[in-house]
Amino acid sequence: MADAGNREVLSTDVLIVGAGPSGLAAAIRLKQRHPELAVTVVEKAAELGGHILSGAVMDPVGLDALIPDWRLKNAPVGPDALTDCYHYLTPKRDFVIPQALMPMQMRTRGGIIVSLGDLVRWLGEQASELGVDIFPMTAAVDVLRDGDGPVRGIITGDLGLDREGNPKPGHAEGIALEAKYTLIAEGARGSLAKHIIGAFALDRDASPQKYGLGIKEVWEIPAARHQPGKVDHYLGFPLDNGTGGGGFAYHAQDRKLYLGYVVHLDYADPTLSPFDEFQRFKTHSAIAPLLEGATRISYGARALTAGGWQAIPDLAFAGGGLIGCAAGFMNAPRLKAIHNAILSGIGAADAVGAAIAAGRQHDLIADFGRRVMATGIDKELRGVRNLKPLWAKFGTLAGAFLGGVDMWCQTILRFAPFGTLRWSTQDAAKLQPIAAVTPRRYERPDGRITFDRAASVYLANLAHDEDQPVHLKLADPGIPVRENLPRYGEPAPLYCPAGVYELAEEGGAPVFRIHAANCVHCKTCDIKDPAGNITWVPPEGGSGPNYSGM
Repeated sequence: MADAGNREVLSTDVLIVGAGPSGLAAAIRLKQRHPELAVTVVEKAAELGGHILSGAVMDPVGLDALIPDWRLKNAPVGPDALTDCYHYLTPKRDFVIPQALMPMQMRTRGGIIVSLGDLVRWLGEQASELGVDIFPMTAAVDVLRDGDGPVRGIITGDLGLDREGNPKPGHAEGIALEAKYTLIAEGARGSLAKHIIGAFALDRDASPQKYGLGIKEVWEIPAARHQPGKVDHYLGFPLDNGTGGGGFAYHAQDRKLYLGYVVHLDYADPTLSPFDEFQRFKTHSAIAPLLEGATRISYGARALTAGGWQAIPDLAFAGGGLIGCAAGFMNAPRLKAIHNAILSGIGAADAVGAAIAAGRQHDLIADFGRRVMATGIDKELRGVRNLKPLWAKFGTLAGAFLGGVDMWCQTILRFAPFGTLRWSTQDAAKLQPIAAVTPRRYERPDGRITFDRAASVYLANLAHDEDQPVHLKLADPGIPVRENLPRYGEPAPLYCPAGVYELAEEGGAPVFRIHAANCVHCKTCDIKDPAGNITWVPPEGGSGPNYSGM
């Protein structure tokens, strides 16, 4: 956190970091209710939606609250979710879980299959029409703050630095953006949110956030196999019972299949590769036939929050607040977050708008958290709060069963038999030493259904200038080889879904290499490194993936 120094200083009323569903919802709501306010949104991607990745089956409740006539305004949504089936896979079999057994908290009425990237671009258009100023290619790299005072805005990243941090021709220094209030909407494990949560001790009463790594591909499949509106979720194979996660297959419009896999990042085996487990998932007899004669179009990966209600930090800090997945509003059991992100933006906008109307700025908005949670987020996440800790403690089969009992009891008896389960361990601390496991072996990809990282990352449309500062910072460059390698086999090349990290050999000795240009900004390394040695920071604005249709 820093002051403005000699940078150019620009001012606005409300500053929003991140043009995802929560950030844009907050901007739209502010201009709907307070058109006189100057609202500014900064986004690190080259264009809106370029860094957005989600499954995605959207619960429309959030969009209904924000823009009730969104269908008349031609929001780019796909088909309604006509079926929502849960499966349990063994290596050879596919067992469909009867819908009647699924707790009410797991069901989605009126769900819609969407490309969140396309929806975000449309939300950006709605915001711009209302007068919101949106600046893509603008990375927020630090918080503007005087000492221990309130947050007063952000500092944007320099453009045109070489790998050593020296100015190149065309260099432009970042600026300071001041605001009466700043909303952090960066998504899961955002760099500013991470610093703000620590600086203001916002998580002092919360359990440590839990995360998953979501990997997604978009396929175009033959019309004979395409069933628009069909939604399938999968547990079991290829993961063992002690490793959390599961897959999904959503039949979107235009013969598109949204296929993905989530691995919970509290897994224990350091030789596990989420990327390769996804490839194995695609070989199952429940999935592989869908991909015969199909074409893979896109690939991407992103960390997601999974801690739920117990892991939500205090939302307000002096000068602003956290919204969306920066705060952790993902409903992991339902695998849905878009509606809560939008609702959090609405609640935050109402709190900030009221504070500014009262002549306030840069202070702690005492009712900020209450307004956000009262939009429906608190009720929803409270109802599923025990599934993730039960799953983590008892494994997939017993954990899912006990979680179902807990949710049914809440539905029928208005009583949670397990109370509120909490935890104290970070995901990275769950890794076992490599000596305690049998190393996993993964088959070579066939290039037809299964692929390697290089071929996959190519489809993410990455744009990184090779001659820019490395945005993956090692606190101690010696730790990967000196500590992680002997104890864990150095898991970074395995948990990274993009081939950023490599263990090589030079002069007969192991060396740890970082290929930062491969990074898809998933943040997994910032979460799962067992030494807590890797910090992800935003690279130059406009760098990273340029997802299409994700």
